[in-house]
Amino acid sequence: MLTPDGKLYHIHCKPGDVGRYVLLPGDPFRTDLIASYFDDAKLVAHNREHKTWTGTLNGVKVSVTSTGMGCPSAAIAVEELIKCGADTFIRVGTAGRVCDKAYDETLDGVINTAAVRDEGTTIHYIPIEYPAVADRHVVDALARAAKKLGYNFAEGITQSKDSFYGQHEPEAMPAEGRLKERWEAWRRGNVMSSEMESAAIFVISSIRGCRASSIMAYTDMRKTVEVACEALRMLIEQDRSA
Repeated sequence: MLTPDGKLYHIHCKPGDVGRYVLLPGDPFRTDLIASYFDDAKLVAHNREHKTWTGTLNGVKVSVTSTGMGCPSAAIAVEELIKCGADTFIRVGTAGRVCDKAYDETLDGVINTAAVRDEGTTIHYIPIEYPAVADRHVVDALARAAKKLGYNFAEGITQSKDSFYGQHEPEAMPAEGRLKERWEAWRRGNVMSSEMESAAIFVISSIRGCRASSIMAYTDMRKTVEVACEALRMLIEQDRSA
């Protein structure tokens, strides 16, 4: 689906507008912060919840595009970015803590290795038995970048959900019992975080032959941005030498 001037319908970008490496916050306003870490960043497009900047890191074109909240809009953004030539994605954002060890106050956040598909978007792509798994090379780059910068990020699974208030006010929902039972299962299953986009990003990236992971802050969003940008630099150099 294209606009009359040949741009992807929702993100309003076309091939050449974005780099192969893209950071994915949810909030359009966070793209401005992230773009400040790029060299020569320029605003490319802003339509609906999707705001895109493109600049460079290590002399290579990189971009940041906001996905909006939830898997439906994240799926649209990733599909259209892939059509524009992107193939490596890192979601950056904030998340809630789930399992007991996630409440370690020394942790800055979590690098996600996989996602619980507790959302409705990805079943429109592939049956629920298909795993939402991050790319191991992107996970490794994020882990090495966090260590280099002196930040304490765990690695683990995130829960991707559709309802923010289903998590935070389950007692207000007719499905209270089911919500609480499932949350306890995620807690006992050592799920490290809860957010709303990673499952779609991981599943679509796997299906389309792309790479993805996500890094979620428990507190300071800037640390996730710094780690993600450093991880992109590492991936750029790895890809150059491959």
